[in-house]
Amino acid sequence: DSGLRFHYVAAGERGKPLMLLLHGFPEFWYSWRHQLREFKSEYRVVALDLRGYGETDAPPHKEHYKLDCLIADIKDILESLGYNKCVLIGHDWGGMIAWLVAICYPEMVTKLIVVNFPHPSVFTEYILRHPSQLIKSGYYFFFQMPWFPEFMFTLNDFKVLKSLFTSQATGIGRKGCRLTAEDIEAYLYVFSQPGALTGPINHYRTIFSCLPLQHHEVIMPTLLLWGERDAFMEVEMAEITRIYVKNHFRLTILSEASHWLQQDQPDIVNKLIWTFLKEETKRKRE
Repeated sequence: DSGLRFHYVAAGERGKPLMLLLHGFPEFWYSWRHQLREFKSEYRVVALDLRGYGETDAPPHKEHYKLDCLIADIKDILESLGYNKCVLIGHDWGGMIAWLVAICYPEMVTKLIVVNFPHPSVFTEYILRHPSQLIKSGYYFFFQMPWFPEFMFTLNDFKVLKSLFTSQATGIGRKGCRLTAEDIEAYLYVFSQPGALTGPINHYRTIFSCLPLQHHEVIMPTLLLWGERDAFMEVEMAEITRIYVKNHFRLTILSEASHWLQQDQPDIVNKLIWTFLKEETKRKRE
């Protein structure tokens, strides 16, 4: 309905159940490369470039990035792909969108899997009571400025972007799968295109107009995966999320893992997702 063209990468045969993957910031479909390979045996796995990212259209005005637009995108994409429901997986900002799709369109989500992002109501309430999380989320406020955040990312050949994934403070840790030189190159290629950072940062420029939420409850089986060494999100929010899920809720916290969990520990993440998907099917049969 938006008239935008969306870019996605798919694996697995058409007609198999749909698994839809929503990336975070500053990422694109590529952050799901390990999951595209893993789940294609039983699913049609689709990794999107969200509105404003990568090869997806990027409308110019920040109003086009309000959360209700982003939620509507997912509904439209599902229908365009010929499906009416999916297993929905989101990481980071894509996790925020996944929670909201599950709350607003519960009939479209059979199972919800979120990586390193709490229920949005937990996030907004927690941040107001915990200055430490407010500081960790300081970039939300920094991103409200026009043009300057984009400029900061481009300095020293995109040093900030590289260090997000590789530095000791925020990057993938010693025990994780480090990004290869080719992986870093893929990220740099996408975000060094003219204007490529404005769409992604615009996602944050409208957040204060959309929260707090009117509706909160999540009614489908939900798996929350969390890297405990997340430099941006405090792990306490993961446990509090439980109160908003009115169905089977499973939380797994990986102690040595970073914010970039599905790239950091792909084998463990994939195994946990399989277990959750199979376990739910068994439960239904019983």
